[in-house]
Amino acid sequence: MSVRNSLLAVLTMGPAYGFQLHGELARRTGGRRSVNVGQIYATLERLMTQGAVESAGTTADGLPLYGLTDTGRTEAVAWLHDTRSSSGDEWNDMLERVMIASSLPHIDLTVVVAGYRSAWQCRLAAQATEPDSGQDQLADAADAAQGSAALAWLTEVAGLAGEQGDGPPLHRELSGLRPKRGRRPAPAGSSRPPG
Repeated sequence: MSVRNSLLAVLTMGPAYGFQLHGELARRTGGRRSVNVGQIYATLERLMTQGAVESAGTTADGLPLYGLTDTGRTEAVAWLHDTRSSSGDEWNDMLERVMIASSLPHIDLTVVVAGYRSAWQCRLAAQATEPDSGQDQLADAADAAQGSAALAWLTEVAGLAGEQGDGPPLHRELSGLRPKRGRRPAPAGSSRPPG
């Protein structure tokens, strides 16, 4: 899971605080990935340094809010529509991007699904060469099985997206639930203990 890009995608919904984003990633990926909350804050700090995220004020009880810059918004939308992945990460990247995209009401899920459908069909077509060894043949069979499973899953996603009135909703707003934890700013004049 690209924590960086997933955070940017969720922030397209509006400003949020770190622990809230931690929960949003779990909810929007069906609990498939567990990310340490410390990684969330470290990633947010890097995103601020990179100019993709900026301070968006604080909550009523002092939690710092993070919002997207124009650069961050552009990166988030581009990532959601991209179908490229590192070798071996194609399946998990697809699941997480499509699941996050399905939860965002302002993203056209049909475009994301069509892009992935085309990418998997191209991968399957590229396997039409004669294998050099038994291991190549096994690898090709595994890739074909994964490609067929991906196409079947994408068909399921398209069906759920088309039946929005019949099942649980795909789109989610940012959760208003307040966790008991979260990083609050240090009082003025004091230094935060290392940790």
